[in-house]
Amino acid sequence: MDKNRAESMIKLLRREQSRRVEVALRYDWHANARQNQKEPKGDWRIWLILAGRGFGKTRTGAETIRSWISSGKCKRICLLGETFDDVRSVMIEGQSGLLSVFPDDERPTYLPSLRTLIWKNGAIATGYSAQAYQQLRGPQFDGAWIDELAKFSYADEAFNQLMFCMRLGKSPKTVITTTPRPSSLIRKLSCMPDVFVTTGSTFENQANLSESYIDSMKRNYLGTRIGAQELEGQILNENNGALWRPSFFKYIERSSTSLSEHSKPTPDAEHTQEMKRVVIAVDPAVTCNEDSDETGIIVAGLDNTGTIHILDDLSGKFNSTQWISDVAAAFERYSADKVIAEVNNGGDLVEQLLHTLYPNIPYKAVRAMRGKYVRAEPIAALYEQGRVIHAKKFPILEEQLLSYTPDSKNSPDRLDALVWAATELAFNKPTENNFKIWQIL
Repeated sequence: MDKNRAESMIKLLRREQSRRVEVALRYDWHANARQNQKEPKGDWRIWLILAGRGFGKTRTGAETIRSWISSGKCKRICLLGETFDDVRSVMIEGQSGLLSVFPDDERPTYLPSLRTLIWKNGAIATGYSAQAYQQLRGPQFDGAWIDELAKFSYADEAFNQLMFCMRLGKSPKTVITTTPRPSSLIRKLSCMPDVFVTTGSTFENQANLSESYIDSMKRNYLGTRIGAQELEGQILNENNGALWRPSFFKYIERSSTSLSEHSKPTPDAEHTQEMKRVVIAVDPAVTCNEDSDETGIIVAGLDNTGTIHILDDLSGKFNSTQWISDVAAAFERYSADKVIAEVNNGGDLVEQLLHTLYPNIPYKAVRAMRGKYVRAEPIAALYEQGRVIHAKKFPILEEQLLSYTPDSKNSPDRLDALVWAATELAFNKPTENNFKIWQIL
């Protein structure tokens, strides 16, 4: 073998050795994990990880399953998410999911149609949806991973069904990775003697998160109740999870020369000239009788400091002719930018009426793809930071805000309209056309 060929082979061997070392380091979870991401010692049945967004919960859950499978501790594993799509896109195929944490030579065979992973040592993991929790009648497991338990619509039912299935092996174990919500199940689990609780903050993992994300989270949510929950991983205890508190409400301080509340039908229109933007949000009722919901109509503005002003609450039980007339009058009176309406429940009626009766009024259609509570959380955080003020006391609106919790069964129409208006002003840039605009939240 000539000298050049020998040197080339040595370089190749060194590169291969370097690659193997790099791969080994990349998949060495014990070396890479923070202390509170490592599986706890001791005799526990459930490892409950309550941590902020971006903490690394998904990676911790996946690596825990990897450890159980590689060691032979578990052979039949349940992967339980809110929906089948959550199981697939986060727990299995996600950037920190099961397929990503195994080296190539240890990676399982994935059968997407069966939501099943099969390893060379015979271990099998199968995905289940909490929304279809009845499917957990029958199978049995020696290991389980539940992701985002706190957001499950049927959390108690799904959790209980899974616990009946944890009957294989000497000591079946479950790891739960979730951002906490004020639910009775999370509180109960955190107090059980055979549950090991780990808590953690988003900011513990900031080395692996974008700088702009960290800056945005600190600026918008640090020091707020929703920040304590979503970033610090704390379980909120006050008022059964209500997002608003009385101390959140701030009011415009009027000078002695201001008009009195009784001298003008809309006493806060004089503040409109100080606003960069003004929008009117409508949550329309589809019927008009004694049992009908109200039509929520909220006028809100954004001033030069970035503070949102709730200028008027025009909500009430009206027929469509009445409330569309009130919306149009308020649009002119407050020199508004646009009307916003949710299309999930009668919003198309707003568009039809505006197009027919007031074609020059710009209109934006929004569609709610997330729950009302989730959409309201960032707006409550703005209130807590003092970035939303009311032009005056709005007793019915404020009562809706104070009484709304994750378990609320009523439909707070004024709250919903306020959330759409504040979301538009706080998080969306203005547009300069009169055409229909779509946004999905």
